[in-house]
Amino acid sequence: MRQLSPEDLRRQAADIDTCREKLANGSRTFLAASRLLPRRVREPAIALYAFCREADDIIDIGGATQGNLDLLTDRLDAVYRNAPHASATDRAFSGIVHQFDIPRTLPDALIEGFAWDAGGRRYETFADVLAYATRVAGSVGAMMALLMGARDKSQLARACDLGIAMQLSNIARDVGEDARAGRIYLPLAWMRDAGLDPERFLADPRPSPELAAIVERLLEAADSLYRRAARGIAALPVDCRAGIFAAAYLYGEIGNEVRRNGHNSITTRAIVPAKRKIELAAKAALSASLSLTQSPVDIPEHVYEAAYLVDSVQPQFVDPPPPAWWNLPARTARVIDIFERMELREREAQLHRLARTETHATSRAEA
Repeated sequence: MRQLSPEDLRRQAADIDTCREKLANGSRTFLAASRLLPRRVREPAIALYAFCREADDIIDIGGATQGNLDLLTDRLDAVYRNAPHASATDRAFSGIVHQFDIPRTLPDALIEGFAWDAGGRRYETFADVLAYATRVAGSVGAMMALLMGARDKSQLARACDLGIAMQLSNIARDVGEDARAGRIYLPLAWMRDAGLDPERFLADPRPSPELAAIVERLLEAADSLYRRAARGIAALPVDCRAGIFAAAYLYGEIGNEVRRNGHNSITTRAIVPAKRKIELAAKAALSASLSLTQSPVDIPEHVYEAAYLVDSVQPQFVDPPPPAWWNLPARTARVIDIFERMELREREAQLHRLARTETHATSRAEA
């Protein structure tokens, strides 16, 4: 992670304040949720979300025209040249791109997903749905993980899992709303296999046992991803875990509300009650406290469609932030890790000395 000068920090703080003001006009939910994160993550997240919000608006409102796509491409080109356009949003985003070494593949994927949305793209298979969710949500999960200092491929895969799971929850909740807007995100093959004609459904969306079964399949896939993502959350820095657990539990509860409504996402919209949100926040705090000792993320599986996002991130071998003084197991693990790395460096030095000695011996023999 690149260190910023005091002047860079002052300039970035002013730009992030402007981004915060822009989000206050239409993204209050995000701003409220961001308060669950530590300031060192919250402020870069505001810059990230402000740029994503503007990109979405350009495509959603103006359409996926070549001109709008070229505009976004030009803005990203300037951001990655570290010469952003003269706007607070682009300057703030450029700052975090270079500070946290965010690969271009991640925002490119997000914009591609926005373009699919604006173009009314439909998805034949569940793999196609995963490809869409990877772009519009998995990419954001990966970028958020980078802001928290997670660059390990397993952690990034779990971050993508969480973003994709959240998107599947949204799709399950919004079936009727999307249909009335002429959009469909359910796998068309699943619908046909269940005896539902996608075009007839769009013309007259109605709840049915067949549709309920499809929605449940989607929720089961999301649940599996939430479970995998939990391992990645438990390995995040201590001060980030409660906020991310809260987001995961809240979106997971959307699926539970869909189930309580009999999987009827056509005439009923699943809403998590305020009392339940408080309970989930408490559960998130408990989960964070129970996972104080960072567990290795040893789940090798990843969503195939998200592999290219994970592979785009280059690891950086930096020391993690020191654990809290009271976190004795983590402190012990950190000390062990330091000794292991010292031992590895000493072995490498020994091998280097041995190779140099052998080279000198060979040279003398030849002479």
